[in-house]
Amino acid sequence: MPTLEVQKLCVHYGQLQAVRSVDFQVGKGELVALIGSNGAGKSSTLKAVAGLVHATGGTIRLDGEEIQRLSPEQRVLRGVSLSPEGRRLFGRMTVLENLLIGAHTVKSAARRSETLHLVYELFPRVHERRSQLAGSLSGGEQQMVAIGRALMAQPKLLMLDEPSLGIAPKVVAEIADAIRRLNRDGMSIVLVEQNARLALRLAHNAYALEHGEVVMSGKGDELLDDPFVRKAYLGV
Repeated sequence: MPTLEVQKLCVHYGQLQAVRSVDFQVGKGELVALIGSNGAGKSSTLKAVAGLVHATGGTIRLDGEEIQRLSPEQRVLRGVSLSPEGRRLFGRMTVLENLLIGAHTVKSAARRSETLHLVYELFPRVHERRSQLAGSLSGGEQQMVAIGRALMAQPKLLMLDEPSLGIAPKVVAEIADAIRRLNRDGMSIVLVEQNARLALRLAHNAYALEHGEVVMSGKGDELLDDPFVRKAYLGV
C-alpha cells in the first residue's frame, strides 16, 4: 500500500482551475518529485494534500485512509507535514521557537527532544543560530529552519515546496544531502522543484505537470535522459 495516493485531484480558485484531475502516488520510503513550469499546479497540489486549499474533486489517501475532508491539523496528526514555498517563518521569534511551533502536535517531550537533535544533526548551522531571530538569518539558513520545523511534526510524509528557490548553490547542496539522508532513513517525501535537474537526480519517481495536469511520469533517472524533459525543463 502506498503512503500517499492521489486520484483525480482538482483544485479551483474561484473560476480558475489550478489542478485538473491529477493522479500520483508515493510509496513507503519513496522520494517523488513534481516538476513543471510556473503555474503548472505543483504548489496547489501540495497545499491540497496538506489541507491548506480545498480539493474540489478527487480523493487523497494516506495509508489507505481518505483524508481530503480532514482539517489541516488532523492531517498533521496523521503524519502529513509541509515545508511551504517562501519558508513562512516567524521573523521576530527565535530559530528554536520556530522549530518548536512545528512540534505543537507532539505531546511527548522526549520525542520532541529527539527530533530536535535530528534537525540539529542535519543542519549544524540551525543549531548554531538557534537563539537568533529567524528574520536575521540568510535565505538558505531560513530554508533549513523551515524544513526543520516541518520535521518537528514527526511526519510519515514530508512535502517540500521549492526548497532550493533563491538559495546559493553551496547551501542547495547541503539541503539536498539532508533530503537524501531523510529518504535513505525511510521517510516518504514529495519534492516540488523548479530546479528539475536537482529534483530528478534525487527522485525515485517523478511527475511532470503542465496546466494542472500530469503530462509525463517515470523513474527520475529515466526522465533526466528523456528528450522532451531535457528540452522543456533542463534547457538542453
